[in-house]
Amino acid sequence: MIDPAEYCRSVESYLCRKNEGHLIRIVGPVFEQVSGWAAQGIPLAVAYRGIDQYCERYYAKGQRRRPVRVEFCEADVLSLFDDWRRAVGVGTAQPDAHDDVREKRDSLPAHIDRVIARLTGTRATVSAGFGARLEAVVRELDAARADARHARGDTRAALVARLSALDRELLQLARQELDETKTSALTIAAAADIAPFAARMPADARAQATEAAFERLLRDAIGLPTLTHEP
Repeated sequence: MIDPAEYCRSVESYLCRKNEGHLIRIVGPVFEQVSGWAAQGIPLAVAYRGIDQYCERYYAKGQRRRPVRVEFCEADVLSLFDDWRRAVGVGTAQPDAHDDVREKRDSLPAHIDRVIARLTGTRATVSAGFGARLEAVVRELDAARADARHARGDTRAALVARLSALDRELLQLARQELDETKTSALTIAAAADIAPFAARMPADARAQATEAAFERLLRDAIGLPTLTHEP
């Protein structure tokens, strides 16, 4: 497990960059709060995404009035950690106060809109072949988006199944974007993310969790969103 002081320094440095160089020290009660993230086994990548998520909402409100403080980001960090645990299978996330917000935010039409926006940004940063496939998926989802709002029953189930199939296809193509060095680095990082939970997991479960963690890191590295939609 990462040393709590090192973990806090890493979060502090990341927040400083998000605040355009304005340093917010992680000391006192805030140090204990962020150390708690390390104690829970929250990967730094998840903590960074939580900070990003809060900052995106904060910046969208208009001109900033003050630097972002890390304690404001905790709800996002913990919510994303719940998602991460569900994805990699290292523990059952408990229902929390964010569930109702997440459910409203993750309606099928809104989910498709966010996927389209992410894929549109990603296609300019990947190989030509992968970019062309992403463009085709964007066109397909754009055409399906109008029907998603009123889709019910079998029609909705078919659309959700199609999203899952596209997710598996794009994730496989994303693997081909990595060279050997990058693949090795992500594999090591995935093992490190799982390490706090590995001792109490059987070998097959640990292998599955590490593979799932690798896929999460791969998505981050490529900029590939999760297309699968879970009601």
